[in-house]
Amino acid sequence: MIARDDGTEPEQRAPSVFLERQSYRRRRLTDAARLLPALGILLYAVPLLWPAADDTGGAEPMPTSGAILYIFLVWALLILANVWFGFLTRSLSGAMSGTTSGPASVSASVATSMAARGDEVAGGAKRGQG
Repeated sequence: MIARDDGTEPEQRAPSVFLERQSYRRRRLTDAARLLPALGILLYAVPLLWPAADDTGGAEPMPTSGAILYIFLVWALLILANVWFGFLTRSLSGAMSGTTSGPASVSASVATSMAARGDEVAGGAKRGQG
């Protein structure tokens, strides 16, 4: 580090972090998926703002059938949004690794890691005996 003329040391800058485009998109999609519960809470709170049947404000009350329909539509849309984010995230992570993740690739990676772990355990047992 080089000292300044006034004897103080210069501030150290944090190195800039560069994320690849696919990694950045995958992280933003994951962030958006994490916000879905908050969006759901806000959308489920909307019927609380509707006028009730006993209000005397002059506004037409919302029928119960409409409120129930709204709740189930919000529920279905949240599920569809979650599935959509899952597919997008999975497709981006598959594009990053060059392979698609499926049951065959998962079982192959598990078998490989278990075989490697078994070799380590066997090697440790042999070393402990000798």
